[in-house]
Amino acid sequence: MYRILSASKDTYITNKIISNKFRATDANVGQAGTLDLFKLYAESVTGSNSTPYEDSRILLYFNLSDVATMHNNGIIDVGSNTFKAYLKLHDVYGGQTTPNNFKIIAFPLSKSFDEGIGFDIVNFSDLDATNYITASILNNTVDLWNTPGAKKSGSLGEENIDVIVSGTLSGQSVNFSSEQFFASGEEDLKLDVTNFVSASVKNLIDNHGFLIGFSGSYETNNKTYFVKRFASKDAANQSLRPSLTIEYEDSIIDNHQNFEFDTTGSLYLNNFNRGILTNIVSGSAASEIAGNNCLFLKIESGSFKKIFTGSQVKRGENSLTGIYSASFAISSFDSLLYNAALQTGSITFNEVWTNDNETVTYLSSSLKINKNEKSGINFREKRYLASILNLKSKYNINEFTRIRVFIQNSDREITYVKKPFELKSEIFSNMFYRVRDVNSGKIIIPFIESSTKLSSDNLGMYFDFYMSSLPQGRSYTFDFKIKIDNFDIVIKDIASNFLIE
Repeated sequence: MYRILSASKDTYITNKIISNKFRATDANVGQAGTLDLFKLYAESVTGSNSTPYEDSRILLYFNLSDVATMHNNGIIDVGSNTFKAYLKLHDVYGGQTTPNNFKIIAFPLSKSFDEGIGFDIVNFSDLDATNYITASILNNTVDLWNTPGAKKSGSLGEENIDVIVSGTLSGQSVNFSSEQFFASGEEDLKLDVTNFVSASVKNLIDNHGFLIGFSGSYETNNKTYFVKRFASKDAANQSLRPSLTIEYEDSIIDNHQNFEFDTTGSLYLNNFNRGILTNIVSGSAASEIAGNNCLFLKIESGSFKKIFTGSQVKRGENSLTGIYSASFAISSFDSLLYNAALQTGSITFNEVWTNDNETVTYLSSSLKINKNEKSGINFREKRYLASILNLKSKYNINEFTRIRVFIQNSDREITYVKKPFELKSEIFSNMFYRVRDVNSGKIIIPFIESSTKLSSDNLGMYFDFYMSSLPQGRSYTFDFKIKIDNFDIVIKDIASNFLIE
């Protein structure tokens, strides 16, 4: 699962000295097109102070309700070690001087802020609630930063602080800050904020957003860093706006179509009631079949019979409603199978999902198990073709859809028959997708092996995708990568163009 969330609020606050006369501590730039981070030392004069400090700090807020919904619905598990959340800001260079060799840090805010409607970043003449002194105004009540510039830091649970550095969760100390070093000063910002997002979704910490500033001594030394400029949520180019990227390994590999002897594979059973995944019920009391070792899978052919336990599939701590699986291996050297497997290359078994005493059958089907491939040395590169079976030409920005992918080796032999037959997609355990802007060629979502992995079922390959991850009004295409035989094979489906409305 790879999802991109957009910022709901952003701004920056500053105490910049204007014309050597006054500081713009009451200025608001909530609607500005950029988020400017800078520190000035002895660049201006204020009163008798000939070496004053001037600085700015960025404020960002992302609504995490969608992440909480995904977690509560079992789509992701924010407590899993595969769950990651990254805060991203894009550098926008406009010909201005750019500092280098500095470090930026982000903290969760301990109080909320109002974005404001100001946009003057030259004279800082627009006044509104969020500024260097004030965090917000609610019901005519002014909420001030505890220290100007939101510089009062502390631990989770402490009162009268502006940002949270660390805290104790479930008896363990957790660091909520995240840093990045900028060598050239032209880099984008990417910070790991997993600890905060996970804790917030679990209601262990309130989500008021983030503060981003120079780290430690970079904010207090006698040097000038002017100006590191990022695109804001009001930037004209949507792809450059601040984002929170959610990454999670949610792939399911069902081996119904590519089960092999002597290799452990997994079979899945999905139970639907009127098109909705629902737990199987059994017995006169209609008890739900749920939990570990809750059903059995019988694999048999002739005199051969093996029974394996199956369980409800879990995603982290969450059990997936109506989805069950069993993992096992069948030896081709079994005395009841060896000759048949050697002669034919495959055996078709009865696949029966039952209760513990085999008196109730939940599903009766078949499973073809093949011998694993053995051949002489062959350095010829295989050619694969990929097609998206259900791609629409246009999608609404709010759509969440399952993308079906058909993949085949273009060099494989095909046996032609007179009667109609269905060509099955090949199944790959390590296949990934990325999203590319058709016109610019820019990679919007890269191949991330921990979060863009395709799943498989008895119909073929698929992945679930949130269209809200992509900027509106542009056309995109999906590319695919297969890791096989220690090589990466990238496949482009030139027909898979779609528009986000």
